[in-house]
Amino acid sequence: MRNGPIGQYLVEKNLITEEELNAVLARQKTEKDKKFGDLVIEMKLVSDIDFAKTLAERMNVEFVDLDNTTLNADVVRLIPEQMARKHTVIAVRKIGRRMIVATDDPMNYYITEDLRICTGCNITTHLATKSAINRAIGKMYSEGTAAKVAEEAKQQKEEETIDLNEIDLSSDNVSDAPIVKLATAIVEQSFRQGATDIHIEPFKDKTKIRVRINSDLVPLMDDIDARLHVSLVTRFKILSGMNIAEKRIPQDGRMSQVIDGTVVDLRVSNLPMVYGEKVVLRILAGDSSVRRIQDLGMTDYNYKRFVSCLKVPQGVVLVTGPTGSGKSTTLYAALGEIAKPNLNVITVEDPVEKKINNINQCQINEKAGMTFAAALRSILRQDPDIIMIGEMRDTETAEIGIRAAITGHLVLSTLHTNDAASTVTRLVDMGVDAYMVATSLIGVVAQRLAKVVCPNCREGYMSTDEDNELMGITESVPVYKPVGCSKCTRGYIGRTAIHEILLATPKMKEIIAAGAKSEQIQELAKEEGCRLLRDNVSELVQQGRTTMDELVRVTYAV
Repeated sequence: MRNGPIGQYLVEKNLITEEELNAVLARQKTEKDKKFGDLVIEMKLVSDIDFAKTLAERMNVEFVDLDNTTLNADVVRLIPEQMARKHTVIAVRKIGRRMIVATDDPMNYYITEDLRICTGCNITTHLATKSAINRAIGKMYSEGTAAKVAEEAKQQKEEETIDLNEIDLSSDNVSDAPIVKLATAIVEQSFRQGATDIHIEPFKDKTKIRVRINSDLVPLMDDIDARLHVSLVTRFKILSGMNIAEKRIPQDGRMSQVIDGTVVDLRVSNLPMVYGEKVVLRILAGDSSVRRIQDLGMTDYNYKRFVSCLKVPQGVVLVTGPTGSGKSTTLYAALGEIAKPNLNVITVEDPVEKKINNINQCQINEKAGMTFAAALRSILRQDPDIIMIGEMRDTETAEIGIRAAITGHLVLSTLHTNDAASTVTRLVDMGVDAYMVATSLIGVVAQRLAKVVCPNCREGYMSTDEDNELMGITESVPVYKPVGCSKCTRGYIGRTAIHEILLATPKMKEIIAAGAKSEQIQELAKEEGCRLLRDNVSELVQQGRTTMDELVRVTYAV
């Protein structure tokens, strides 16, 4: 059946069932402009990588994983960017007169002929996923774009000879092409580098642009001319719906931008500083990236404990940790696991970070009087089964959330605390009665993100006595330190979550109701099998997945 239709081939490979194949074919009759492969991926029956690998096998062409392939910028640029985007192709490598090109349509003769004429090379096609090609095109053609555009904008300002103090923000010509291009390029370049935040910082004679990658702030590009700052800030204020004439008080807004075919949402915060307004843009994960609980990086032991919390029909499950520790991702994954078609799931968030199908999501608007407490009161009259509260910020929200849990709802929420045990005392400090916390609590998940050391350049050594003490072991073991290479960022490649899960057992509820301190709660949790954050990182260090520096950064306590 190697030469038969791809749908039948997928059934033979047990990737889809006959029923699923018929469903796709039926849908294809109504959506004739869409390819079979696009529909299978869109219906989430097969991942784009699995489909591409199967298609490559059937067509007898080679599959290339672009996300894990090092590309040469000089070879890539032999194909003009316009043509690469038009045909969704990217040059992988060149051997003599032969060029290997990644495409999602390797049998398209017109594409190979176009590329042959344009490059003067003989073309060999490999198959790659459309999304991976778009990401690679974005990354390879955009490197240095922001710096180039900044230089253009600076030259234009010099030609205009406008003094920074003379610019009237309300009439500043924001359709200035270089400034518009610069704002777009900054967001694009940051997103492609995997940044979570973009900081645009004004100083006396320069503006710094830094991005947060793997928890560290690193420069995105060289400092830009201070004269561009006002125009750049104005551009972001307009895009995010802020008042451009107001520059004395902080403002917040939202914007979105399409990058490599993905709609990227950004939360924008603006704060007046000594030399102008500082803008921080938080890149929110897109709609498609709601992850499953299995993909959160939990150990098997912690995964079982977490899932056991979610099976309880009523009560409160809290996820705690500092800002940017992946709390929302964990909550969304939990919702994905428990949101069944026969349940009414309502969330109240500020802001709604990811839009999820089949879940009612409510956006807070403080100015209009739509606070967490006001929204929660109304939600309780909306016949909910599961309520997700973005954050228990104040006593009123915490009390309503806890009462909702006691009255038969499952409540998921986040709180800012250092560990699982101190979450209980924080709720009591906020004014919630200890007996109510004890009655409603199901479990607490404390979470942090630890950087993963790059396996290509890490350097091994034997742990010292001090390291052993921090890891809670007695004998020296091989551990690693970061070095840094072309495949990673300062020796690290991505992050993984570590967890500490406290379960509200009958004994735990008893001591909480009696007003136990966090030390007593932690002691009992350890006795009852709770593995602390440090135990989790220590395990990762010994497995060679992270470093002692990360263990200290994530879990050090005086």
